[in-house]
Amino acid sequence: MFELIDEWGPEKVVVVSDSRTGMRGALVIDNTARGMGKGGTRMSPTVSVAEVARLARVMTWKWAGVDLFYGGAKAGIRFDPASPDKEAALRAFVRRLSNEVPREYVLGLDMGLTERDAAIVQDELGDRGAAVGTPAELGGVPYDELGVTGFGVAETACAASAVIGVPLAGARVSVQGFGAVGWAAARRFAELGASVVAVSTVEGVLHDPSGLDLARLLELRAEHGDAVVRSYGGTVLASGEELLVDAEVLVPAAVQDVISEELAGQVKARLVVEGANLPTTPAAQQVLAERGIAVVPDFVANAGGVVAAGFAMDARYSAFRPEPAEIFATISAKLRANTELVLAEAARRRCTTHVAARELAQGRVRTAMELRGRISTRTGG
Repeated sequence: MFELIDEWGPEKVVVVSDSRTGMRGALVIDNTARGMGKGGTRMSPTVSVAEVARLARVMTWKWAGVDLFYGGAKAGIRFDPASPDKEAALRAFVRRLSNEVPREYVLGLDMGLTERDAAIVQDELGDRGAAVGTPAELGGVPYDELGVTGFGVAETACAASAVIGVPLAGARVSVQGFGAVGWAAARRFAELGASVVAVSTVEGVLHDPSGLDLARLLELRAEHGDAVVRSYGGTVLASGEELLVDAEVLVPAAVQDVISEELAGQVKARLVVEGANLPTTPAAQQVLAERGIAVVPDFVANAGGVVAAGFAMDARYSAFRPEPAEIFATISAKLRANTELVLAEAARRRCTTHVAARELAQGRVRTAMELRGRISTRTGG
């Protein structure tokens, strides 16, 4: 049934439904050796149990990669987030999971959900600890509003560009997806001196080889959402072409499996920074490595959100609320160091950066599993 059933997990899979709203959903708790399950919840008309299981596994490696003590988990709600019945479906979903939330799993934000939705989860279960990412007005750490994941993506790009000798200042950047991750990444890239030459939404690709007016673009996004591509004016390309434009840095920050083996052979960028989860296939990763294109893996590049979620977890039941400056500084330090470590290890071992990053995370998880007695302690020989 799942693509991932192995020695790491999953430990628990819960599938729920609600006949009144038509909601279908799933929770996958992948591995809790390093702590309780924590991960985002996404809402999409097409989400599947297998998809949620894959993303839960990414969370296992992501928490271990940044060396924070939570376990990999993920939830998905098969429902249209644009529906007027969104709130009813969300409430039905969390009611069905009242045995697991928040004792075994704390909801975070992913595609299709907002800070207000996190507040709805808390309200439905009557527990402030049921979700993180709530609005600041409710004492939460609104990490989507702050743009922490996108900020981290740009920080890892800066670290990687220094390693490969392609200065980020003046570099051209193409960003696929202009949602919660993409807009914040683009903003931080501009602050770091890069030129954002392409951004995409479901409406198409806005492209200007000389650089987009990012301040104007962000204003129009706030007003028009995905329609920013049409309201900005200028050249609009077909969806997918943002992956192949002339740019030094490519940031796939939309959905999974967008860069196939064939497309990897056509990418022009010198550096790919995975803002989305699972945007490149394993075969594509090998092609990119063979072509000398550096890749910052997803669970390194987009781990800014989990660092912020770690702060939010600490603040769930207290009056403590971290300052954004502290969150940003921690994200920058952790993600830059991880990027440099993974690129160096991949070069030393002559393997892909995904293999290097995953084995680093796996070592930490395996040690925790051994210490808890979940697997036999390794013996020398």
